[in-house]
Formats: sequence, structure tokens, C-alpha cells
Amino acid sequence: MVRRLLLAVLMSAGVSAGLVAVPTAAYAADYSAPLSRAITDLPTAAESRTGYSRDLFRHWVDADGDGCDTRDEVLISEAEEAPSVGSGCAISGGRWFSYYDGVSQTSASALDIDHLVPLAEAWDSGAGTWSSATREAYANDLGDYRTLVGVTASQNRSKGDQDVAEWLPPQQQCRYLREWVAVKHRWGLSVDSAEKSAMSSLASGCADSTITVTLAR
Repeated sequence: MVRRLLLAVLMSAGVSAGLVAVPTAAYAADYSAPLSRAITDLPTAAESRTGYSRDLFRHWVDADGDGCDTRDEVLISEAEEAPSVGSGCAISGGRWFSYYDGVSQTSASALDIDHLVPLAEAWDSGAGTWSSATREAYANDLGDYRTLVGVTASQNRSKGDQDVAEWLPPQQQCRYLREWVAVKHRWGLSVDSAEKSAMSSLASGCADSTITVTLAR
């Protein structure tokens, strides 16, 4: 987590180099509300995939020049047992827990780093109007642990670019919902009507715990 917070600070300092200032989780929250209210507060809008390309979100950058890109930084920070990090940020050993399916992995190559709100979904929900710098900041967001999460590769690929109305992990669905809502608020993204209805329905069976977010834009 220290690496991720440090990288977020460095990203904030890199505005002059074309990066968007991304607040770190150590700062005071800009938004806080119970889950049910947080869902209600998300703006509702129709989605549009027009013009989308994954290439418009430059991701897995090495923002601090330490040889470890964003994928590496997430693997290092989320490891339950710390891996060895060698030359060129070669990762070996370690152990990770994929909360989507409750599976532990001991090989970094068995994990994908999931954009909790997928890049295509972000585009549909407002990122299509962002600058390339803002899209890059989103795709490499280390300032909030909820934006990027290491999960079993099969789960990430099963999910694809689907939203909460279309896909949920087999385990810890309430956690997934809370984190989805948090990321949408952090980046000022909208939800469509089916998505909001699905979130409200799922939330009715979850604890109405408080969502606290530092806004990135």
C-alpha cells in the first residue's frame, strides 16, 4: 500500500507532464454516504459506446520510474505474502487472494488486474468526454485501492466489460457493489437505469455501510 500511495502522490505532482492530479486515499474524503444513499446519488444517464477503443486508455505505466508498472504495483501492494521483486520488477513467490471467487494464487501470472469499473463501462458512463490524460490517470489509479484489484484471470475474463446488472462475482457480492459505487463516485461516472436498479436490488440484502471516497475529478 505504501508503494501505491507514493505513486499516487507522484502522479499528482506530474500534472505539468500531462497527468491529472489524482488525490490519494490519505486525504480527507470528498464524498461520504450510506450505500443506499450513495447509489441514489449517482447520476443516471444513457450509455454510449460510440468511439470507444481500449487503446484510448493508456494503462500499466511506470509513473515513478522505478521499473514497476501499475500492474506490478498492484500485485506488490495486494499480496498476502510479499513476493520477491527482482531486476526489472520481476515478481516471484508471494501469495494473493482473489475475493471474486475466494481462491488463493501463488503465481502472479495466474492473476489479472481488473479495472473494477471496466474501461469500456467507464467510457460509456462519461469517460468518452475526458482528456487522454484523465483516461490515463483512471486506467492507472493507485490512489484508491478499489479501482484496481488482482483477481483470478478466469473471473476477470468472465466479467469482461459488463456492469453490475450483467455480471457479479460468485462471492462477496456486497463488497463488489460497495467498491463499484465508490469507483463511480470517485471518477464522477454515471449509471444507466438498469444498472441503478440492479444495484438498489442487491443493496437491499447488504449492510447499509458508509461509502467514503476521495474524488479524483
